[in-house]
Amino acid sequence: MAGRADELARIGESARAQLHAVHQAREEALARCRDTIRACGLAIRAVHRLEPALSEERRGEAGTALRRAQEVLSPFPVLAAAGFLHDAEKEYAEACLTDALVSGTPLPGAGQLEVGLAAWLNGLAEAGSELRRHLLDRLRAGETSRAETLLEAMEDVYDVLVTVEYPDAITGGLRRTTDALRAVVERSRADVTTTVLQTKLQRAIEAAGPLG
Repeated sequence: MAGRADELARIGESARAQLHAVHQAREEALARCRDTIRACGLAIRAVHRLEPALSEERRGEAGTALRRAQEVLSPFPVLAAAGFLHDAEKEYAEACLTDALVSGTPLPGAGQLEVGLAAWLNGLAEAGSELRRHLLDRLRAGETSRAETLLEAMEDVYDVLVTVEYPDAITGGLRRTTDALRAVVERSRADVTTTVLQTKLQRAIEAAGPLG
């Protein structure tokens, strides 16, 4: 039985070594994914604060962290599909797409950003929702034309995403994210319409001059 014991000892040692490698990869990838998400949040905030250079810098940090997470997880497909990498890729896509939608530059595709297609689609949906904050800021600043342009971009995003009718297992829950975007678009449309009508009324009153 000594031979069997030695055999099992070797198998156990190999198993522990493999699991240790998996554990180390998971821990580092989780940390890098957290770094990605944190930097993306700061990048989006910089977009809303009209700080494009800072937003670009934060997106660069996010991209570096995400690439490291992807690299660490590449030998372990099961870990890569666990969900936290998808979330980080989605946040990265959202940050990059929000910047593009606000600035009016071409949208970077999933291949260009090196993220999964499901992550990119969900990032696009969340970027569309994120435009609401920028739209409201523009309304408060009296920039109604700019707000209307942002609303049109939100509607365009929704119109495309609503046509992606595949199971959630394939799209990463895109249907739910798209439904959330629809509600945001409807509220934003109401806000823009109200503000535009008020602006027109105010201009008409001013043009009419004082009564009497």
